[in-house]
Amino acid sequence: MSEQGTTEKANRRILTGMLAGQVLGEGLVVLPGQGNSLAIDTDAGVVVIDASGYPHAPAMIETLRRHTNAPVHAIVYSHGHLGYNSAVDVWQAHNAERGDPPIRLVAHERLVARYARYAETEGLQTRLAAIQFPSRHPLEQRRELFVQHPPTETFRDTLTLVDGSRRVELIYSPSEVDDAVALWLPDDGLLAAGPATPGDAIPNIGTPLRTQRFTIRWADTLDRLDGLGAERLMTEFGPMVEGADAVHHRLGEMARALRWLREQVVERLNRGMGEGEILADMTYPVELFAQPWMKPNYGSPDYIVRDLFREETGWWDRNPTTLHPAPEPDAAAAVLSAIADTTTVLARTRELAAQGQIQLALHVVDLLALAPGDDPDVVAARTLKAELCRTRAGEVKPFVSRSCYHSSASLLDEGHTSWTELR
Repeated sequence: MSEQGTTEKANRRILTGMLAGQVLGEGLVVLPGQGNSLAIDTDAGVVVIDASGYPHAPAMIETLRRHTNAPVHAIVYSHGHLGYNSAVDVWQAHNAERGDPPIRLVAHERLVARYARYAETEGLQTRLAAIQFPSRHPLEQRRELFVQHPPTETFRDTLTLVDGSRRVELIYSPSEVDDAVALWLPDDGLLAAGPATPGDAIPNIGTPLRTQRFTIRWADTLDRLDGLGAERLMTEFGPMVEGADAVHHRLGEMARALRWLREQVVERLNRGMGEGEILADMTYPVELFAQPWMKPNYGSPDYIVRDLFREETGWWDRNPTTLHPAPEPDAAAAVLSAIADTTTVLARTRELAAQGQIQLALHVVDLLALAPGDDPDVVAARTLKAELCRTRAGEVKPFVSRSCYHSSASLLDEGHTSWTELR
């Protein structure tokens, strides 16, 4: 399989719920959506968490109809990230074909502002998705996947969506985003916590290409959900957590780890340390971070450290050179002009790479690779940098980091040095 094909397979795997197709109890089935999309039979009809995207919707509807013929009453938007509810129109068409009423589309009130921001920054959002989830599809084709369907109703803090023999409650749960929603079935003791509990992965805070996630806000949400006393927890992508004690332990320990990170970063900030110094100084205790729910397989503890740093201080990295920098091409050309023998930079880069010091090799190769123009050694440096990026991708655990390395390598392979040239 080609490198591109392998990357796309990884993309699909990371966005696939572990519980797809499983029956969690009478009238409770997990659909094969983007993440664990729960369908709930109620007195009013079926409630679905997230319509997901166009590639998912047909199989989701087919799975649903193997279990119930009840009309779809409501689709709950677990959060406002693009792609999670792109296929709402497919579900509405399904109801119409059956002669069923239109589906209620329910979200937190903050989702409306998120959708407006995404419409304003459509080009940016498409490019970020292309970098974080590399594929062979061009940008224009990817834009078609990000259709927005505004909710028909919103709520602020809590909402009883359906009452009766099976009550369905929605709870505002700011975590990965400020419009996240958890779904609580008190009669079943089941909590579908959405983005607040990704699964067997560390909370997705500080991702390189995304806005801030606010660590303590997430911890507060976990504490609130913990207070429900749920007997079962359905995570967003991972397994079910069974038993009240296990649910309490997972939610509590996730919150404790996030609060520990905040305390450690603030302590170092108070000593005057910069971002790089803090990252180099941090160690992560096994009892908090060697747990299934803190695996760095999508995010990473050092991502969270960076996000916490940004919460309390500005963008400056403490290097005075970067306060009012020259244009990047001019700065890179100046660095190049100071190198008497560019072949020594390439040689030292290869030497470090041969020693397994890939990250150090990247620092060295940038002395040439960032320079403008088509000098043969500069071109060779870019080619070498692409190779180093692919090697580095194999060394790190977070999916997002691996994607960024692969995307950067592909851009360099095409002879580009700016993301404006991504197509």
